[in-house]
This record gives sequence, structure tokens and C-alpha cells, in this order.
Amino acid sequence: MRGQPTEAALLVAAAKFGVDDPRGNHERVSEMAFSSERKYMEVVVSRQGGKEGKRWGGREEIVYVKGILEVILPKCQTYVGSSGGGLRQQQQQQVLEELKEEDRMLVVQKAANMARQGLRVLAVAWGVDREKLTFGGLIGMLDPPRPGVRASIAVMRQSKIRVAMITGDAKETAESIAAELGFYEKGVDEALSGPEMEYMSAAQLESVIKRVAVFYRTSPRHKLAIVRALQAVGEVVAMTGDGVNDAAALKQSDIGVAMGRSGTDVAKEAADMIMVDDNFNTITYAVEEGKSIFYNIKNFLTFQLSTSVAALTIVALATLMGLDCPLNAMQILWINIIMDGPPAQSLGVEPVDPVVMRRPPRRANEAILDRALGIRVLSNAALITVGTLYVYWKEMGHDGIVSKRDTTMTFTTFVVFDMFNALCCRHAEKPVFNLPFFSNKPFLVAVGGSMVGQFLVIYFPPLQEVFQTEALSFWDLCYISALASSLLLLDTLRKVFFRPQQPTGGEYPYSHFSFALTDAWHKLVARMQWSGGARRKKGGGGGAVGGSSGAGTLGVGGGGGGGSNDRSGLVMGGEEEEAMIV
Repeated sequence: MRGQPTEAALLVAAAKFGVDDPRGNHERVSEMAFSSERKYMEVVVSRQGGKEGKRWGGREEIVYVKGILEVILPKCQTYVGSSGGGLRQQQQQQVLEELKEEDRMLVVQKAANMARQGLRVLAVAWGVDREKLTFGGLIGMLDPPRPGVRASIAVMRQSKIRVAMITGDAKETAESIAAELGFYEKGVDEALSGPEMEYMSAAQLESVIKRVAVFYRTSPRHKLAIVRALQAVGEVVAMTGDGVNDAAALKQSDIGVAMGRSGTDVAKEAADMIMVDDNFNTITYAVEEGKSIFYNIKNFLTFQLSTSVAALTIVALATLMGLDCPLNAMQILWINIIMDGPPAQSLGVEPVDPVVMRRPPRRANEAILDRALGIRVLSNAALITVGTLYVYWKEMGHDGIVSKRDTTMTFTTFVVFDMFNALCCRHAEKPVFNLPFFSNKPFLVAVGGSMVGQFLVIYFPPLQEVFQTEALSFWDLCYISALASSLLLLDTLRKVFFRPQQPTGGEYPYSHFSFALTDAWHKLVARMQWSGGARRKKGGGGGAVGGSSGAGTLGVGGGGGGGSNDRSGLVMGGEEEEAMIV
């Protein structure tokens, strides 16, 4: 069966209840499609003769409508009363009774009960006069969320991405679905209707927008107002849409996501990206991949900058001290092109860390080169510089003459330091021994290939002539490896004891020994800073004890410094929140 899902579901339901297909006895005269403004669909048909045809005067035009109850019920004055017997007998007799006020209240109550079960409720009616219709009844349609959507929303909420729903359904239906998906809690979150928004100014909408998780009975102009209100309070807004009327809101949002299968061409043109499978889970994967790319870029920069700073410092210090350059031109080119290239590129494909998704969205204007990255770059570069110059000074001796062995030892020391540096740069917070060894195979191939190339430069005679090197003994290599591994020690100490506190806190499982050391260190620091914590909080400093300004959790309207969050999904750690509208 092809066509609109709603129409197909109605035909299937009619067949299950034994209702004859009436399309063969009707001739369609006109049709008025459903719209979010009218909120109902109308079809005018001309029926053939027969018992029903005689009732309506032979061949007359009859109006059939279906839509939301609030629109259809006021147009109805009668309903089909119970005449006993089966469904077919009731269809033929059609005893009409006046639709009284108590009947209307009963219909509204029944519709509310159906909506609370998560059903989309449609009202149907027919008649000759559009304003004097016969109420046909209520139809409840179940449109269950796709598998995995609840889990995806849970992941987004963990990372402080707030999910809101904009729908044309009734309040009870919208609240039921939102509660089922896990982003609406009655009494905590709020629901706002389109008609209520009509009487609100832009400032009034902005004052409540962060507390609203469900927008119901809305029209396309409401979607645009919602996006603008969220942006006005500092949110980064991503919105999904598929219809022509969604184009304005998709264009206005920071990230417009159009449906690939059900979306119109207009929506796709207005959107920033197209979701080809129409699956909400894909958004979660995209957010995860985007965050991973950002952190991989920072790791890539850490490696490249620390290596470059170390190389420049070595050359500069040797020149200032009046020494010959520890590295010749070919060796420097080898380091920059061969040794740095493949390992650095492989850091960009480091697999996604699940912990990344639990972190709040970063500020849109957050710099990649932040303080933490700068400390990593300078500390790694300093150790590489000191270790390499130490080998150079030790090998050169007191005669001041630089031999091939001296440059070979210095060159190889720098290269091995570089490889350990690449290993440490795979993750910004996790120590090397906590990373799965084979999780990034391109990295292993790149580092392995670089080391094979280095051995060829040292031991292959034609390359020895080009790079001015000579063969080293096994003990020389052991000495260099032991010295360069000090970078692993520095990196582990920094990540275990001095790792910046992330918003999710304590998410990396270290070994029992390192965890015990870390826990003891944090307790010691907390005790040392406890007496000064009250003064810092009184002075409006850091949010947590020993924290820096803006490092705590901010509530609505919060300024710099810490505090306590009264609900998830608000501004975290001074960072902008993403609002995802579906």
C-alpha cells in the first residue's frame, strides 16, 4: 500500500472492522489538503444512489472532514446514535441524534484519555453543510518512536543537549510521547501551546523558553518564533523538519536538518544538512563524530606544536650557546616530513571516546588553543628539548668536535622522543596504559613505518651518506629508548594527578593502583584548600573548591563562577548549550 501513512492506516483499520470500501460508489469533486493552519482535511464527493443516496436526495455533494477535535467538534450538530445490531446494520440505518453539551464533554474526555496513551487522535465527520456536520467518532493512531530513539535522547541529555518537541498533536499526546522518550517530566518541564504563544511577546517567550520541553498545537510560524527565542537566550539550535512550511525555521536555526526520505525539496534547500535515513539516532552519531573530530584536532595540534617547538628550541639554544647545530638540514627535513606526517595524520582518526558524548557542548567561540593544550605543548616540548640536548652535550664531550656519532645519537633521540610524544597525544586525559593498544591501527602502522624508516637511515649505507649518520649499537638504542620513555612518565603523572576536572567528573577508569594514588591526591588537595574555600566563594570566585571562575555549573541567568544546577539541560560550565528540536 502506497501513499500517506495516515490514509493507509485508516484504510487498514476500516478493513479490520469490516467496513466496506466506499471509494467505488463515490466521485471526488474537490479536496482541501490538511494544513497546519486549518488543522483538518476536507473532501467533497458526489455519492451514487442507494439507501444512503436516497437519504441525501439522490445524487448530492457530501463533505467529509477529518482533523483535530478542537476544530471538528464545533462544526458538528448531530451524531450517529446507537440503533443496536452490528456495525453493518448501524451503517445502513444511521439514526442521527442531536449532539448535546454533555455529549461534547464526553467526546472531549474520551479524546483526552486516548491522548494520554500516546495516541494521535483524529475526529471525523460528514454532512451537506460544512457548519452542520454529523460527528462520526474518534480515531486513535499509534505512531511509536523508532527503536533506539530513547537511548539516543538519553545520551544527548547526558551531554547537556536539551531536546524539545514541536508538534501539532494535542497536549496529552505530546506529553505522553515526550515522557516515554525521557525528555519530559511532569512538574519539572513545561508544555506550551501555539495559541498561548500567540498572546506572548518575544521577551515573555524568551523568559520561559528554557523550561519548555513540549510545544503542542503549533503552526510553522510558531517554529520560527521558538528558534529565535532560543537563539536570543544564547542557545545553539539544531532543528529537524521536512515540510515546505519548515523552511523558514530551518534557515533560521544554527543547524537545519532536513529529512532525506520524507523531506520536500524546499526543506532540503533551506537546511544545512540532510539526514538521508530519517533516523533520529543518526543525529546522535553526528554529534558524537563532531565532538570526536574536535578533540582529535586538539590532539593533532598538541603533537605538531610540541614537536615543532622542541625542534626550534634545540636549534636556537645550540646557536645561542655557540655550538654547532645538533641536526643537519636533511635530518630536520626528515623529522618534519617523514616522522611528523604519518603519525600526526593518524591521530586524526582516533576512535570516538564514549566519554566525549557525556561532556557539555563547548562554547561556539571557544578557542582550540586553550590553556590546557598550551601546558601540554610546552611541557612535552621542554622535556624533548632537555633530553635531546643532554644527549648532544654528553656525546660531544669536552673536545667540542661534533662527529657523525654525535649527530646520529642526537637525531635518533629526538625521533624516539617524537614517537613517544605521538603515543602520549592519542588522548588528552587518558594515560597511555588505559588506551586500547589496537584501537587505532593506522596509528600503529604510521609509527611502525616511521621507526622502520629511521632504522634504514641509521643502518642502510646509501642513506647513511645522505643523512650523515652511522650505525648505533643495541645498547645505544636501549639508552635512547629509556631516556625518551621519560615522556611517558611525565604524561602519565600529568593526566593522573593534574588532569583538569571535566564537567562529568571522574569518568576515566584507571588501574587500582593509580586510582588509589589519584584519590589520595585529590583528598589531600581538597583538605589543603578547604579552609580557603569559603573565602573564595564569598568573593565570587570559582564555582567549586579550588576551581576557576566559570568552572562550576550555572543556572538560568547565572554569571561567572559556580553554583548548583536546578535541572539538566541548562548552561553548564559557562558553555553554551545546544537545543535540539524535533
